[in-house]
Amino acid sequence: MVCVIVAVVACFSGVPASAAEPEPGLALFREKIEPLLRERCFECHSHDAGDASGGLMLDSKAGWQVGGDTGPSIVPGKPDESPLVRAVRYADPNLEMPPDGKLSEAEVAAITEWVRLGAPDPRGGDPIQKSGGIDLKAGREFWSYQPIADPALPKVADESWPTNEIDHFVLAKLEAAGLRPAEDADRATLARRLYFDLTGLPPTPEEIDAFVLDSDPRAYEKLVDDLLARRSFGERWGRHWLDIARFAESVTLRGLIFKEAWRYRDYVIDAFDRDLPFDELVREQIAGDLLSSSSREDRTRKLVATTYLMLGNTNLEEQDKTQLRMDFVDEQLDVITKGFLAQTVTCARCHDHKFDPIPTRDYYALAGILRSVKCLEDANVSGWVEVPLPAAPEIERAVAKYDAEVKNLAERIKVAKASLPKVRAARNRGPIAIADVPGIVVDDEQAMKVGEWKQSVFSGEYVGAGYIHDIAAGKGEKSLTFQPSLPADGVYEVWLAYSPGDSRSNAAPVTVFGPDGEKTLPIDMRQPGPIGGRFVSLGRHRFEKDGQTYVLVANEGTSGHVTADAVVFIPEAEASAAEGKFLQRGDDPKNAETAQELAALEAELKTLQKNAPPRPMAMSVKEEQAPADIPVHIRGSVHSLGEVVPRGFLQVASYGSAPQVPGNLSGRVELADWLASAENPLTARVFANRAWHWLFGAGIVRTVDNFGTTGETPSHPELLDHLAARFVEDEWSTKKLVRRIVLSRTYRQAATGDARGAAIDPENRLFGRANRRRLDAECVRDAMLSVGGTLESFGGGRSFPETLSSDYDFTTDVPYRSVYLPVFRNALPQTFEAFDFADPSTVTGRRNDSTVPRQALFMMNNPFAIEQSRHAAEKLLTATSSHDERIVTAYRSSLGRAPTATERAAVSEFITAREEGSRDAWSLVFQALFASPEFRFLR
Repeated sequence: MVCVIVAVVACFSGVPASAAEPEPGLALFREKIEPLLRERCFECHSHDAGDASGGLMLDSKAGWQVGGDTGPSIVPGKPDESPLVRAVRYADPNLEMPPDGKLSEAEVAAITEWVRLGAPDPRGGDPIQKSGGIDLKAGREFWSYQPIADPALPKVADESWPTNEIDHFVLAKLEAAGLRPAEDADRATLARRLYFDLTGLPPTPEEIDAFVLDSDPRAYEKLVDDLLARRSFGERWGRHWLDIARFAESVTLRGLIFKEAWRYRDYVIDAFDRDLPFDELVREQIAGDLLSSSSREDRTRKLVATTYLMLGNTNLEEQDKTQLRMDFVDEQLDVITKGFLAQTVTCARCHDHKFDPIPTRDYYALAGILRSVKCLEDANVSGWVEVPLPAAPEIERAVAKYDAEVKNLAERIKVAKASLPKVRAARNRGPIAIADVPGIVVDDEQAMKVGEWKQSVFSGEYVGAGYIHDIAAGKGEKSLTFQPSLPADGVYEVWLAYSPGDSRSNAAPVTVFGPDGEKTLPIDMRQPGPIGGRFVSLGRHRFEKDGQTYVLVANEGTSGHVTADAVVFIPEAEASAAEGKFLQRGDDPKNAETAQELAALEAELKTLQKNAPPRPMAMSVKEEQAPADIPVHIRGSVHSLGEVVPRGFLQVASYGSAPQVPGNLSGRVELADWLASAENPLTARVFANRAWHWLFGAGIVRTVDNFGTTGETPSHPELLDHLAARFVEDEWSTKKLVRRIVLSRTYRQAATGDARGAAIDPENRLFGRANRRRLDAECVRDAMLSVGGTLESFGGGRSFPETLSSDYDFTTDVPYRSVYLPVFRNALPQTFEAFDFADPSTVTGRRNDSTVPRQALFMMNNPFAIEQSRHAAEKLLTATSSHDERIVTAYRSSLGRAPTATERAAVSEFITAREEGSRDAWSLVFQALFASPEFRFLR
């Protein structure tokens, strides 16, 4: 019965009741306050109510001393400072108690007086403590929150086996379990493993031979350095990070296109290619727009880096914009804290984290930083912020000239319009105020839009603020839904307002939906509407007040522009009078010269805008003009607010002096510095573990995205700290970290160990052998392109048409590396879907690893697999001539090894039964090789 209110906590001293509770207060409580609480409050705020509203119990002294969700609400002796008193006074529209009606003035006065007298309550019971709570000191005892150590190398019995420090940690664990490491992998196997791990591409037979035959003791080290220096390393490891960044180029079920997201993909590839220190990568993605820059290129890169914050799959159609903004922040917090820290911080949005030492206050301390940043442009379907990028001087000059010309025209149009008011008033022309239109008006601004609709810049006799049009593009992909709020059931005449013209559609489909079904009418928008030159009647229809009622304007099957201004629903009894009113609105010849001038200026502006100079843009963020701390949202509700929390960071992971957030700034720079600090116990550990996972197929901590108490503990905690410490010591260099790991003897082991090792350590948690790993979707696709000789280099850029407005049914067959294919959430490439591509809507540190019939069917039947098999056959037939040479080359290019005698005989028999030089026969050989497990797995 009583709404969720702020907590009531009494802050009593320990003075005995006889001294602290004067008799008048006790009498007041017994005679008026307790009966009032029982009658108006206990239904929602008592133990009998079960889950009390706001967590507040008022049926005992101890209950309101502890309070509810939002902290103290009574200040004994100070009613004006007590939120409870404000609640019963109805002084705050967001805090009115009871919600079903205000107390009488006498009752409010009684509560006020009771609080003034010290809020005495004779009901027994000592003050109690809330159950649960976060013990940060105890929380820091958990392994992942402890400072990174630099452990000494453990002693091992076999000192001849290790080649670097990593091997000491691994061998010590193996020896403690009574196990031995596996033999070293042969050079051909090692070459294939290394090429895929570092570049994502298979080695050619010639590259394998060069390594196998190199007698230099540093041959392996030279190969590692060569692969690290290739741009393909940036493409491979950049794609790993894009999994963490939940990179995608479309959003929502509408499939809206992020047309500038490709810049972030290229930024990430470039960052890993040039070995941008990881701490700098962190800072640039969180606050690149706020960092100083040394050049135009540096400024561009740092602006693009912040696209990281914008890529979430948030529901932009949410009409509660407060809810949308907080959902956007929640998604940003998830990618930041899970990606960099492997923490599930968003579990603390509604309450203290159930398992980890993360209080709700920490969630809102972080959320306040991101809430102080502008990311969205509010609309019916909200958009995202884009900012101009620094451009070459000649482009900047062209843009400046264009801006000046637009400003000049806009001023002239303003002057021309100002000279017409008297004429328009006399002839009742010009914009039509919504209030002057009879019936229920749904303006174009209120319509639900699918696809991109453009607001007209022209003035005229339009309802409200002009009209919108479909740009004569994206036919069949766009629609507008006008849904009214009707006062009653009945028959209504429906009018559509639109902007006529020669470039318009001659048959725009407009559908009226009601309880009697739907009716579609083709509207010739080339002609003025018969009602006052502006409206056309869609007929009279029966509607129900709470039923499904709407008008749909679509552009399917049209040529020319489809326009819409408003839809009007007029009660049947008022329809004739309404039509007569607008039929009187005729043309007035007065001031024709000014009107013509205005039309010419508007046409000139339209032409100018059509030929605007290209201005490079990026998805980025803007600082809010007034950054501010935000309150706790009680149980996650944006409309139930508690105490305000200062902006800050996770307390459990903060050591030393955490940076302070200036009151006039958002705090993103400070957040970036805290994340990238060597004192942060998580950031370096988490990335070192990710690197190990990407190279071994399993992390030292297998739950790579969860270093909390519900995740797994590290199999080699000292090794993880050793890697993290060296990572920071090496100035956060990813390439040095990767080099250190792949040069270890641990990495170079064969995938076949002894039976005893398999029995004692079946999951290979001690890393006593190499893991047999399946190639990811991109490697499978890129390997087929590489073997077929069709893989083309692509230096970056947009890889889909700039005019694309929706991702549905989009397909592409460009032979670029897979990292450059568009990542559309509603239209992933078939190879990606078949082979467990990362979910582009969430942080994916570890991809699924399924084996399903669909994968084999893909290799046997998919047109891409068949086409690449044909290309590989053509390449083979051109480059080789002998039967045996072709068999060996087919195997070596596909699997990285020569065929066995059995395999050679089987292929020979197959080819001999067909024409030797048949492309189709050799295509089937390659298709079989591509479909084999050995092609899709690393040993």
